[in-house]
Amino acid sequence: MQIAVNSRLIVPHKTDGIARFTLETFKRISKAHPEHEFTFIFDRDVPGLDFGPNNKIVKLNPPARHPILWYIWFEMSLKRFLNKGKFDLFVSPEGWVPGGLKMPSLAVIHDLNFIHLPENVAFSHRLYLQHFFPKYARRASRIATVSNYSKEDIVQCFNLDNNKVDVVYNGVNLEFRELKDTEKAKIKDQFSFSEEFFVFVGTLHPRKNLDNLFLAFNSFKKKSNSKVKLLVVGNKKWWPNSLQESYESLEHKADILFTGRLEDQELAKVMSSALALTYVPHFEGFGIPILEAFASKTPVITANNTSLPEVAADAALLCDSKNVVDIANAMEQIASDQALREELVSKGSERLKDFSWEKSAELLWDSISKTIQ
Repeated sequence: MQIAVNSRLIVPHKTDGIARFTLETFKRISKAHPEHEFTFIFDRDVPGLDFGPNNKIVKLNPPARHPILWYIWFEMSLKRFLNKGKFDLFVSPEGWVPGGLKMPSLAVIHDLNFIHLPENVAFSHRLYLQHFFPKYARRASRIATVSNYSKEDIVQCFNLDNNKVDVVYNGVNLEFRELKDTEKAKIKDQFSFSEEFFVFVGTLHPRKNLDNLFLAFNSFKKKSNSKVKLLVVGNKKWWPNSLQESYESLEHKADILFTGRLEDQELAKVMSSALALTYVPHFEGFGIPILEAFASKTPVITANNTSLPEVAADAALLCDSKNVVDIANAMEQIASDQALREELVSKGSERLKDFSWEKSAELLWDSISKTIQ
């Protein structure tokens, strides 16, 4: 069988979210199914990627990083390439499916944040996504998504048959593990002036709720008089003036430390050394940092909305992402209660048994098999 895979979002050293899902699942799928050939399709050169002997890499122009170029790449260049080839299936891990394909297609739609929080998406991007995603959902022969929450959301928003959508959970990388105390001390020396720290991980985007996280941390500091820091890991890709103003107004802003994006090996060390993960976004289709914290034996504070309670279950402190006091109280509980931290770590380790990239790959292959039946 010839399977084409939209791999546009896999960019070396920037492998987050959808790109991580694509890379981790298809590395395992292609290895487990050497009888099939996989063609990974990119819109730019991708040095250093090797999926195995039964795979090939194709680059199609133009590089698609703007709505106009998105349209040209998906609706023209990609469509032409797929229909000229002898493919039995097209898989799009970012959910985008060209019209008029001559083969069945599986779209992986991770979440619909652009529908529920449109104000957090650039205007031109928002118009494109809101126009085309209902089309993608109808064009796809089958859909996979990463949580039951997202499945219900996709079915409802696009008026789909519930049986058309499969759930394929995310996994966690093996780099994430518990460090020895001596190694944790070195990380604290390097990143937090040898003090304990909370950690946030993710793209610095409005839906990640950094404004309320900063305000909650500031409140926690004033109430507790603690030396604990807040480490913010991620690129300032979206840093609006309102967030800058909120940050500048904080009494304890000097205790908020920005690392930029970290590679997995370094991030894993930071995660394991943290007092807790503080991850309280307004909207998530899954929330991989929760699993990374579980694997690192780090307690988790997360939000009680969208998919996050489904992923965390009883292994995290859940709080209202819109309630600064609620988030601050969770920080105080974690910082002051060692028994609670140990309980959450134990529950997190148990919860983690339900997730792995091996399981994700098996579930995605099951969805692929259903698509071509």
